[in-house]
Amino acid sequence: MIAVKDNASMRQDAEPQAVVSARGVKVHFGAVKALDGADVTILAGECIGLVGHNGAGKSTIVNVINGGLSPHEGIIAYEGDDKVHGINAARALGIRCVFQELSLAPNLTVVENMRVVHRSLAGWNWRRQAAAIIRAKLDEIFTGHKIDVMRTVGELSIAERQMVEIAITFCAVGEEPKLVILDEPTSSLDAGLAAQLMAYVRAFVQTGGAVMLISHILGEILSTASRILVMKDGRVVADRVAQDFTVHSLVQAMGSVVKEQDRKVRNEERVAASPILALPARGGKGLAFAVRKGEVIGLAGLAGHGQTEMLLDLHRSLSSNWLPGRQDKITFVAGDRSLNGTFPLWSILKNLSIASLGELSQKYLVNRQREEGLGADWKGRIEIRTPAMENGILSLSGGNQQKVLFARALATTSPIVLMDDPMRGVDIGTKQEVYRILNHEAAAGRTFIWYSTEMDEIRLCDRAYVFRNGAIIAELVGDQITEENVLAASFAGEDA
Repeated sequence: MIAVKDNASMRQDAEPQAVVSARGVKVHFGAVKALDGADVTILAGECIGLVGHNGAGKSTIVNVINGGLSPHEGIIAYEGDDKVHGINAARALGIRCVFQELSLAPNLTVVENMRVVHRSLAGWNWRRQAAAIIRAKLDEIFTGHKIDVMRTVGELSIAERQMVEIAITFCAVGEEPKLVILDEPTSSLDAGLAAQLMAYVRAFVQTGGAVMLISHILGEILSTASRILVMKDGRVVADRVAQDFTVHSLVQAMGSVVKEQDRKVRNEERVAASPILALPARGGKGLAFAVRKGEVIGLAGLAGHGQTEMLLDLHRSLSSNWLPGRQDKITFVAGDRSLNGTFPLWSILKNLSIASLGELSQKYLVNRQREEGLGADWKGRIEIRTPAMENGILSLSGGNQQKVLFARALATTSPIVLMDDPMRGVDIGTKQEVYRILNHEAAAGRTFIWYSTEMDEIRLCDRAYVFRNGAIIAELVGDQITEENVLAASFAGEDA
C-alpha cells in the first residue's frame, strides 16, 4: 500500500503545474451572460487554442484570467492559489496579454512603450537597455523585420505595431513570462510573418512556457495548439487534444456548418467592359490599376507594401470634404476599427446608420423609424450579437464591432466599396455570410476593392493585384490567383 501511494505521488509530482485554472466562472453584464460556468485550465508547456464565434465569451475569459475582471461566481487560481486576485497580481505571476485591440501608446516610441510595460527598466541608461532587449526579441521572432525601435508607434504600420506589441509581451525583463495570451495575434500580419510567430510560439512552449492562442484562422490553431477549447454561449463545450480535430469538426463544434467557397465564374461581358475607375502606375513604376463594374478586386502581397495607401488614394479620388454628396460614389470598411472605424461613444445603431443618413432623412431630419428598421434588418442579416442596438458600440466583442462596420458600408447605396483587411477578428461563420452578401452585391453590379492578408479571401476575387514596395508588380486573373503565384510575385527579384 505504501509503495502504491509513493508511485501515485511521484506521478502527480511529475504532472505539469497548472499556471492558471478557472472553475465554474460566471460573468454577466446586465442581462447578458458573458460567461455561464466556464472551466479552463492551462498547464505549463502547452499551447491552448481557444476558438468560438464572436460573443462566445473568449474575450471575457481572457479578462478574468489576466485579472482585469473579477468573476461574479466561480474560482480563479494561479499555480493553485485562489487567494490572489487582480491585474497586478496576475502580472506579477507572469500572466501577459496581447489584445486584439492593440494597446501601445501611439505618441511614444517603441522603447518608451517598453518602459510603460516593463517598469523594472530603470536607471540613467534605461533607454539603451530597453532598445537592446526589444531589438533582440524582434529579431528572434520576426527575422528581417526592419523596425526602428526609436520611432514613435504612431509612425508604424498596423502590422509593425502588432509585431512590436507581441515582442514587448514576450520580453523577459526581470522575470520570464509564464503564460502569454495572444488574442488574434496575426490579424494584421501577412502569411510569412504569421508563420514566423507560430514557429516562435511552438519554441516558447517547448521551453516550458504556456500560451493561450485565440484565432479565427483555424489552420493556425490546428498547427500550433497542443489542446483546443471550444467556447459557445459563455461555456467551454469541447476540450480535446488538437489532433482530434479537423477544420470541419472544429467548426461543427463551434456551431456552424463549413461551406466550401467556390471561385466565381468569370463574366466575359464584365471583362470586356470599360473600367469605371483607374489610376496610373504608382510613382511611375509597375502596373496601372483599373476596375470594372461588378468586379471583386483583391490587393495582395506582403503586408505594408502600399495596399492601404492605394485604398486611400482611391477614396480621395472619388470623395471630397467640401462636397459631401459626392461621397455617395464610394464607401470604406476600415480594418483598424479602433483607430478609424468606430465612434466609441455612440450606440451600435448610430455607428451603423451614420453612412446612410442621406437615405434616412426627410427635410434634414433623420426618420427614427427608418433608422431603427435599418438597424434591425442588418442585425439579423449579419448576426450582430446584442440584445439591443441602442447599447454602446464598445459593449460588443471586437468581431461584432467589425460586423457593424460591414453593415454600415453595405447598407449604403455606394456603387464602390473599399475594404482594408476587414475580416480581422471575425469568426468563420460570419466570414461565410459576408462572402455570400459580397458575391450577391457584386452580381448586382456593385464593385469591391479588397485588401486582405488572408490568401483564402484573395482567392475569392475576380482579379488580384500584387504589391511590392508601393507598386503593383503583377496582375493575377481567375485560376492564376494562388498562394504560390502571389508569393512568387512578392519576392520576384529578391536575389538581385
